Amino acid sequence: MEEVETLEINDKKPIKKKKLKLWVKLLLIIIVILLIIIMPYYLFIKGPKNSKDIVKIKISSGVAVYNVGKKLKKEGVIKSYLAYKLYVKLNNINSYKAGVYKLDKSDNLFKIVNSLNGDKHRESDINITFKEGKTIRRVAQQIAKNTNITEDEFYKKIADESYIDSLISKYWFLTDDIKNKDIYYSLEGYLYPDTYTFDSEVKIEEIIKTMLDNTDKVFSSYKDNITASKYSIHQLVTLASIVEQEGRTAEDRKEIAGVFYNRLNKNISLGSDVTTYYGLKIEMGERSLTASEYNTINAYNTRPISIGGKLPVGPICNFGKSSFEAVINPNITDNMYFVADKYGKVYFTKTNSEHEALVNKLKKEGNWGE
Repeated sequence: MEEVETLEINDKKPIKKKKLKLWVKLLLIIIVILLIIIMPYYLFIKGPKNSKDIVKIKISSGVAVYNVGKKLKKEGVIKSYLAYKLYVKLNNINSYKAGVYKLDKSDNLFKIVNSLNGDKHRESDINITFKEGKTIRRVAQQIAKNTNITEDEFYKKIADESYIDSLISKYWFLTDDIKNKDIYYSLEGYLYPDTYTFDSEVKIEEIIKTMLDNTDKVFSSYKDNITASKYSIHQLVTLASIVEQEGRTAEDRKEIAGVFYNRLNKNISLGSDVTTYYGLKIEMGERSLTASEYNTINAYNTRPISIGGKLPVGPICNFGKSSFEAVINPNITDNMYFVADKYGKVYFTKTNSEHEALVNKLKKEGNWGE
């Protein structure tokens, strides 16, 4: 019997090889596709852009990095907010140093982000302190002293009627009363005194906005009281400015406010020397006034009898919270007069004879403030 040679046919191995080759090809195709997609995106993140414009970006303390990214995208510093989010997440960037930065649009994302955590591109901030009880003329001087803005530029801006109208439309506490032709400076009394931080090239509009925003915060806490008062917001601000310069302590200011309300209700002139100084555009402490100057008739001076029961046309200084609080919540008192000695201590009396006797006593003791 003839032997028949049999061949074992193993077709499994070739099939496996074919499948493996197919998967390798498929993987290579996927890698190529990914490279096609990712590489331009990577270069987009890391690579240079065409624009060489320098942009100033202000980063506030505690601001979220994602909000910074939105600002960078808006200003054209980065091209993709999504790329920015991916980058800061992968690099575990959670915060930036506060400040004003000069950023170059031609820089890549890596350099932009690093700039926001260093000092090389950060400008030095400036701090300006506006003291309570100071006039807007002092505000102008402080701005000129600490910035590139001149006093004349500041005065020109706050005298710009269209600009003032824009502020009136924005801030609820600013009314057409500040446009009275007899008012020296429309924003007197409305620029809240405090210490503010600005960048070195701050604009006038930003300074005013920052101060008015602060005023808004203070005034808003008394909004119900303001609405309930028989006096307008402008009148309350005017009275608060006088109280600011007449009293030193919060308690004195509440009592002084009570005296002023009593005099207004009885149609008696306020008789406030600080309004006389302001009306003459003379700063308190600059010099003593003459008898004729005390009796000068103008829209601010409350010494003349003819202004009985009336407030000045507008505020005489920028005041602090305690003075506004005093006007909103004054002491209920029978006192009609007050006077301060040369040390600033305030004395209150009910009648004119008591007042005159007190003044003579202070003079005799050498405690009268000239």
